[in-house]
Amino acid sequence: MKDPDDPAWKDDPGMKGWRDFMTRFVPEGDQHDTNYVNAYNSAMALEAVLKACGDDLSTENILRQAFAIKDLELPMLLPGIKVNTSPADHVPVDQMQLMRFNGKSWDRFGELQTGN
Repeated sequence: MKDPDDPAWKDDPGMKGWRDFMTRFVPEGDQHDTNYVNAYNSAMALEAVLKACGDDLSTENILRQAFAIKDLELPMLLPGIKVNTSPADHVPVDQMQLMRFNGKSWDRFGELQTGN
């Protein structure tokens, strides 16, 4: 996920949206705490599932949609990282990007890695 303290993301639309959300709805929240970033991404994934459900909010349909996510990009995930689920694979993210700490911040390097 994107680090809210990394200046590389200061002009990123996803970061701006997250900061606006935090300022409006969680003004007491620490915008340096990545737990808020994780919760925001989770809420965005839930929103996508509920939208996919349409008017059928039965448990069965919610589970069907939650286990059928395909290439969902969330605003606070790193570019290229996508959420995918299936009835046989409930793990939403199985990708990572290697990072290197340069003494002040994290630099991305290398190719996107997948767990498959």
